[in-house]
Amino acid sequence: MSQVQQSGTPVNLTGSGAVSLTSGSLLGFYVNSTTAGTIVIRNGGSAGTAISGTITPAIGFHAFPAYITTSCYFTIANTLDVTAIFAAG
Repeated sequence: MSQVQQSGTPVNLTGSGAVSLTSGSLLGFYVNSTTAGTIVIRNGGSAGTAISGTITPAIGFHAFPAYITTSCYFTIANTLDVTAIFAAG
């Protein structure tokens, strides 16, 4: 039987920044507001490996279940207020 992670710590960002400095599961993100904002999700900090293409999200929740092996970083361009949901471990 597999276990599904259904909760995590919310991390709000309005510019590029670390979601988590440890490994764990990115469950998704909620876009609070945007003006043509984009996100690139990275594993390993600002210079880490991109695990997504450039995402131009609409307002609302976006599931993005991914295991992050080192640290999770969102590169944000333009105007975007986003809350990532991350479960360490």
